[in-house]
Amino acid sequence: MLLLLRCGLRAASRGLCLPGGAACGRPPPRPRHVLTMAEELRAAVASQPKRLTSSSEEPEKLEENGHQPKRLKRDVEEEDVEDQNKKSPKRKIVLLMAYSGKGYHGMQRNVGSSQFKTIEDDLVSALVQSGCIPENHGENMKKMSFQRCARTDKGVSAAGQIVSLKVRLIDDILEKINNHLPSHIRILGLKRVTGGFNSKNKCDARTYSYMLPTFAFAHKDHDVQAEAYRLNKETLEKVNKLLACYKGTHNFHNFTSQKGPKDPSAKRYIMEMYCGEPFVRENIEFAVIKVKGQSFMMHQIRKMIGLVIAVVKGYASESIIERSWGEEKVDVPKAPGLGLVLERVHFEKYNRRFGNDGLHEPLEWREEEEKIAVFKEQYIYPTIINTEMEEKSMMNWLTTLPIHDFTSSAAGMQANKKNSKNSSDFEGSDGCDDDSE
Repeated sequence: MLLLLRCGLRAASRGLCLPGGAACGRPPPRPRHVLTMAEELRAAVASQPKRLTSSSEEPEKLEENGHQPKRLKRDVEEEDVEDQNKKSPKRKIVLLMAYSGKGYHGMQRNVGSSQFKTIEDDLVSALVQSGCIPENHGENMKKMSFQRCARTDKGVSAAGQIVSLKVRLIDDILEKINNHLPSHIRILGLKRVTGGFNSKNKCDARTYSYMLPTFAFAHKDHDVQAEAYRLNKETLEKVNKLLACYKGTHNFHNFTSQKGPKDPSAKRYIMEMYCGEPFVRENIEFAVIKVKGQSFMMHQIRKMIGLVIAVVKGYASESIIERSWGEEKVDVPKAPGLGLVLERVHFEKYNRRFGNDGLHEPLEWREEEEKIAVFKEQYIYPTIINTEMEEKSMMNWLTTLPIHDFTSSAAGMQANKKNSKNSSDFEGSDGCDDDSE
């Protein structure tokens, strides 16, 4: 319609015949009716843009005049974000995390519940603020295929936690994430992994440490002061002899809850367990027990250590360890949660298959060892030591050992549990529930 009007206007202004008529030669003086028609056509063309406010021509005209509407500016910004996302595609990665667990209700996030703060709450917030993930992925963590290697419970720390997820590989990604994290939570490393990688399912083994004051091994008949006690060589050898009994595959149903002796999942494989040389901090001697296993059940490590302490102190005989693997129900004390640390996780099968394929790196962290050691010295060990000095969790727990009856039947244990419930279970649960969600 617009085209026809313009053609008609040109024809009228030149004095030519309108479509359907013959062309004239040199235009004669314009008759009055031709001028009137030309004026009408000009008026029709002039009024046409007012009726085409939604057409595609108006934005072009506005841009030529320099009057760009706000909608267009927003569109440009969105295009810039889309371009940036295209430059930073999402990739499956793993993050090496270290954190002090004091003040947190464990590692795992409880979406929709702000009552109890967790490590993952701070991590997800940092990922969103740094631009690694969109905000809706923080609300629904399945969208970024998030998976932690091991859950750690209230107050439990980690020096080598691994999480797998999909993120945008932005520039300076570790620095930007850490800038939005508190100093007691650090991302120490990042590696690309296969698209189907799951940090929990691909993990072959986990290594935990348990830091405790050595006066826990003093015999019950010896009245010792915490600051004065020093672990002698003979006692350390006995501790390591008992810890070595756990190596191999055993039925640990007595070392957790809600698993019976017939439950196949109660069988666990322990690769190594030992106590290192003692050292002094703040005038108190400490030692670190390390245990490596395929996976651990709730309370398992704390009960393994608690039973060894009971034997070394003279409350139970050495035979109780082997007896605890049988079908009989055995009263196994649970050591305090303070001191338990997730040291590292192992991906040996994954490394053999993909570590040297030319596309992926083996999931080993030799270059980060120094940063891990520094973090433990700055945040994890001081927290354990200071909390032990202030709250005396180990000293208080030791006073509950006489309540346990290490030779009683299942019926007798129920009576003892009623008497010792408040004193022996105040620590909360272990951070070792690796194999259930």
